[in-house]
Amino acid sequence: MHLDTLAPLIENLQSGRYRKAVITTHHKPDGDAMGSSLGLYAFLKHHIAEVQVITPTDYADFLHWLPGNETVLIYEEQEPECRAITEAADVIFCLDFNRLSRINEYGEIVRNARGEKVMIDHHLEPENFQQYALWDPKSSSTAELVFHLIKHYFGLDNVSKDCATCLYTGLMTDTGNFQYSNTNSLTHLIAADLLEQGADHVGIHERIYDVFTPNRTKLFGYCMLHKLEVIPELRTALIFLTKEELEQFDVKTGDTEGLVNLGLGLKGIVLSVLIIDRTKMVKMSFRSKGDFAVNEYASKYFNGGGHRNASGGASEEPLEHVVQKFRDTIKDYKEALLAI
Repeated sequence: MHLDTLAPLIENLQSGRYRKAVITTHHKPDGDAMGSSLGLYAFLKHHIAEVQVITPTDYADFLHWLPGNETVLIYEEQEPECRAITEAADVIFCLDFNRLSRINEYGEIVRNARGEKVMIDHHLEPENFQQYALWDPKSSSTAELVFHLIKHYFGLDNVSKDCATCLYTGLMTDTGNFQYSNTNSLTHLIAADLLEQGADHVGIHERIYDVFTPNRTKLFGYCMLHKLEVIPELRTALIFLTKEELEQFDVKTGDTEGLVNLGLGLKGIVLSVLIIDRTKMVKMSFRSKGDFAVNEYASKYFNGGGHRNASGGASEEPLEHVVQKFRDTIKDYKEALLAI
């Protein structure tokens, strides 16, 4: 399924109707969220007088090098300013999410703002809060969709080096460095176009993946030695972390990025789960191989969703209850897990 209702939006952009725009993305934004947002920012600032990227929360330090990052406002830290800018916007671009609950309290500010809403996303089950949409759940990333918007409607020459750098970052991170099953021939063709437009793939890779702090390195080592649990009869790996353990390693936003993949890298494992006590909520990450749909599992048991092989969930129950619920419910999927 694919949805593209951007034609009126494109006419408005080309005619100069919009004077003020906001670009926002989901809470705790990842590489695709920030890459697509700042990539779109690099493009839109040549078509709209005032463009502002607003994130609902902070994000990992290893994304702060992205071109345009110095202009980003964080809603939870600069609420009055962000509210005023959002309420004054003519158009609001919502990237890499399709439900306003994904931007926390900022969601109601966006919902009630007078500006037209644009959703650009690749996750399942959109809320339909927008006037315009570019939505494709088969797309590798939101960065891919932003690239399509620019190239299809304006031409490849409108992808600047800064734009290409940001979009390549989103494309690379949401495909797991082009290793996930959402990578296809189109993904590589887009990557090639972005390289032609100036993206430095070596430098981008170094800035994203070669930036472990000592504490983050120790956290990963600790998890591999003490926390990684293998459930061989279910071909499953599990890591869960308490809030005390997060404090022990002084965990910052982004420090647990990629931790769930440790389990999936083990021979014979087809499902890897990371459960973290974030104090207010228990957060979960799911990664799978083959046909095991973690988005369906996460939706059924943990208020989650996402992609077939990469999903998330959350619970307000205590950590030990969430871990036990996972242990109990995943047993029902033994046949499916063993079949992969």
